[in-house]
Amino acid sequence: MLLKAGFTYRSGKGSHTVWSHPLLVYSLTLSGKDGADADFYQEKVVRNALIELKQLEQEEGKGEEE
Repeated sequence: MLLKAGFTYRSGKGSHTVWSHPLLVYSLTLSGKDGADADFYQEKVVRNALIELKQLEQEEGKGEEE
């Protein structure tokens, strides 16, 4: 899901991965193996980041139209 949204990732400590996107000023650190069930708080963090990213992309698109 994050890869499709344009995020890149790098390994963190242990089973953690650090995800970043060029439009976001922060990165997401997620624990667990790829494909494992995420904790509720991690789902919330990812959902909020995707919402913010969508808003930024819409704002960026409006700036190009003007």
